[in-house]
Amino acid sequence: MLQQIDNNHEAGLLPSSDFQTPESNDHQEQEAGASRLRHPRRLPVRAANQAKLDTIIPPYQWATSTRATVHSLEHLISLNITSISGTLKCKRCNTQSETPFNLIEKFNEVVGFIIDERDSMHDRAPESWTKSVLQKCNHCQTENSMEPVFTKKRSINWLFLLLGQMIGCCKTEYLKYFLKHTKNHRTGAKNRLIYLTYLGICKQLSPNGPFDP
Repeated sequence: MLQQIDNNHEAGLLPSSDFQTPESNDHQEQEAGASRLRHPRRLPVRAANQAKLDTIIPPYQWATSTRATVHSLEHLISLNITSISGTLKCKRCNTQSETPFNLIEKFNEVVGFIIDERDSMHDRAPESWTKSVLQKCNHCQTENSMEPVFTKKRSINWLFLLLGQMIGCCKTEYLKYFLKHTKNHRTGAKNRLIYLTYLGICKQLSPNGPFDP
């Protein structure tokens, strides 16, 4: 399935005049100078807002130095990265565990679901994506209780969330963060944002796949 999917912007100087005199020119220059002092030139807003860099230190070996971006599947396989892990925490007893997912196996599950169900999604995430089915806690044995751990936005484990189909656990602000930094629309209901995030991560993994919004 993956092989099929990957087959992939003067003012001219016033002419000299009998009505212009050196005195009037001096007067105009003085007024212009005073005007410049009264109204200092403002820096462009975009330049003033460049407080944060677009690049970051990759938080995971499967993530790039660009925010909210993962390496392609082809690149990961070439590096022999086929197991993607992340931290889960029990909602009841707070026990944490490191959980691995098989990259190819889990990605195929997501891709197969998209191919089978996309026509009926109507650009909205289905309930299985908005209400993620969570793993059972091995400590307190509570079903559907192991949720992903979130810290800083720049450190969100997007690939892990995709493979575990847990993007629905993200707050709206996290989804908007992903869509902002991947240059996607970030308005609409949460199920729309979840849908776009799933497709966005799949597109990063398989650029030639059927994942355009």
